[in-house]
Amino acid sequence: MDFSLPSPDCNTISKTYNGQINSDLIQKTNERYREILPNLPRGKGWMTEHLVQYQGVWLTPNAALKGLMWVQDHFKPRSTDIFLATFPKTGTTWLKALTFATFNRTRYGFADHPLLTTVPHRCLPFLDACPNDLDGFPSPRLLSTHIPYTLLPNSMTVNRSCRFVYICRDPKDVLVSKWLFMNKLRPKELAPLSLEEAFE
Repeated sequence: MDFSLPSPDCNTISKTYNGQINSDLIQKTNERYREILPNLPRGKGWMTEHLVQYQGVWLTPNAALKGLMWVQDHFKPRSTDIFLATFPKTGTTWLKALTFATFNRTRYGFADHPLLTTVPHRCLPFLDACPNDLDGFPSPRLLSTHIPYTLLPNSMTVNRSCRFVYICRDPKDVLVSKWLFMNKLRPKELAPLSLEEAFE
């Protein structure tokens, strides 16, 4: 079974994301976000000044929390959906490339394979990073997520025909990898995060 891209070329997926979005749904999610954000517990952040605790999980207050809320409120899974579920720095890029290449092994030749010119994140979008209507994507939709399984909506987890591919990595290696990566992205106005602080 070949995985169908939203368009013939991976490079045009971002155009799909920038297409028509239901602004009422976005506005509702943003309003709810603004209402709950001041009341959420806060902790020291890795890449941002602070994290917020939402439904028992620590998240960055902007992208991660908003993306999660969008998925919980508006995402409509299909029975044919396949989700690559990963914790950051566990091998997400590798798993995306491997999965995309496997699903499309008969579709592309070695000379013109999209992964030669396009990063895997463009070929397999993050569900929680694109608050857009994914209904236009052909089935089976192959999507990735960093959302913990316990926070996914019941429509994804109770529907047993949705499939999940999960990858894990030694937690010590994940900690060091994420700490090094996040310190590169940490704003200069924030003091560097020590490994001990990251561990806590």
